[in-house]
Amino acid sequence: MFDLDRWIEIFQTLSKNKLRTVLSGFTIAFAILLFTLLFGVGNGLKHTFEKQFAADAQNSVYIRSGRTTKPYKGLQSGRRIQFRNDDIKFINEKFEDKIEFFSPNIERNNVQVIYKGEQNRYTIRGVYPDYQPLESAVIQDGRFLTYLDLERRAKVIAIGRLVEEDLFGQLSALGKNINIEGISYKVVGVFNDPGGDRDERYIYTPFTTLQGIYKPNDEVDRFGLTFNPKLNVEKALAFSNLLQKLLKEKHSVNPRDQGAIRVSNYAERTKGVQQFMVVLNVIILFIGIGTLIAGIIGISNIMVYIVKERTKELGIRKALGATPKSIVGMIMLESIFVTALAGYVGLLIGVFTLKAIGKTLEGYGILNPSVETYVVVGATIVLIIAGTIAGYIPAKRAARIKPIVALNDE
Repeated sequence: MFDLDRWIEIFQTLSKNKLRTVLSGFTIAFAILLFTLLFGVGNGLKHTFEKQFAADAQNSVYIRSGRTTKPYKGLQSGRRIQFRNDDIKFINEKFEDKIEFFSPNIERNNVQVIYKGEQNRYTIRGVYPDYQPLESAVIQDGRFLTYLDLERRAKVIAIGRLVEEDLFGQLSALGKNINIEGISYKVVGVFNDPGGDRDERYIYTPFTTLQGIYKPNDEVDRFGLTFNPKLNVEKALAFSNLLQKLLKEKHSVNPRDQGAIRVSNYAERTKGVQQFMVVLNVIILFIGIGTLIAGIIGISNIMVYIVKERTKELGIRKALGATPKSIVGMIMLESIFVTALAGYVGLLIGVFTLKAIGKTLEGYGILNPSVETYVVVGATIVLIIAGTIAGYIPAKRAARIKPIVALNDE
């Protein structure tokens, strides 16, 4: 039950001992402040890595070709490996049960794009509709490409958000026609991409459309696909290794040739990132626990000192009729009140500091440093419990001292 007289007494005690109250509160506030800052910076590092790997689907596989570096079956090194449409059928037939999304890709870099008086240069890609989840592109206006566009070889495009801003300003690009190297394309969609500015300056058009214009011999630049999410990392890596092996056999490439056909599996990268994140989480947790331990030690020492300093005061209270239970309860309430208030102040200062320096830290690779409220509240509760325990033991001992002994204490 709320006892107004008790709280008036507590506030009077705190106001008469301002220095003691401020020092104990400062220790707690500083511990929570440091805890908040360290956790915030640690989370900022996590956010940085999460953004770095948000550009593409984490189960993506990309297949690129190059030149052979070793002779094989009578063929000389330096031979250019060229993918064609029959490779599309080959990959899908061999790995139908392991592929989730699949798209061949033709890419033209630095093409001139014109809309009325505005012009710029961008990269245009000819892809299947399945390419959208590979790039984690999110449609914000209109639609992405469809298989009907693919079948009709339609001259339609989906453009990145920044392409729209560059060419159309505040106007919507949807339904407008733009000129790409002398050919008119209709904008059917505008997308944004978590990968950032670079990925939002791409233009996508149906694979068959771009191939018909620039690749009359059914050439394909590369392939992108996502493997079945049910595959674990080991099975996903085994899948991509087998895929590379079979493509090398099909194109008569030496099995030890690393340059002719390259398969990049994000599963391997994801595995490394996950391992790093585990280590980072352990480091953050270790730092957080260390900070809390330092705070607990600090508040424990202060509480022991406070109770020792108040021995005479406690003796007087007993002489005036205060029970041991009331004395212990008063000290506990003081401890809990000061710890909770100081912890909240430390939290506010920490959160404000993280927001104030957030932009500055981005220059050091720390993105959006922040800390979940429940984490800091939990840390404050731990300190409150520690302060309560630290105060209870000496308070219990002091409450048992006879008034005459307490009054003679030096």
